[in-house]
Amino acid sequence: MAGKFIIKKASNGEYYFRLQAGNGETILSSERYSTKASAENGIASVKENAPNDARYERKTSASGKDMFNLKAANHQIIGTSETYSSAAARDNGIASVKSNAPGASIDDQS
Repeated sequence: MAGKFIIKKASNGEYYFRLQAGNGETILSSERYSTKASAENGIASVKENAPNDARYERKTSASGKDMFNLKAANHQIIGTSETYSSAAARDNGIASVKSNAPGASIDDQS
């Protein structure tokens, strides 16, 4: 099963998206956007930048767990991962974004 982007509307009226792998697990989450069009542009940016390894910022969270950010060409963060138990698990998450994002469908649940 292929990955998909899910667009949602928060209680404050802002929009956000999540990228889910084929197994339904969330592998990337966006920031909040004031309009649905902005969220859709964010999805397009994730699709464009996901295959490029240089766009991934590998980090350690404040709690000491491994995680990553996906950045656009202008260095803005366009998606953030969950935290992982190890660097190897984080790298598997990056590989999943690389393989799922470019062809992922969009499920608008807003």
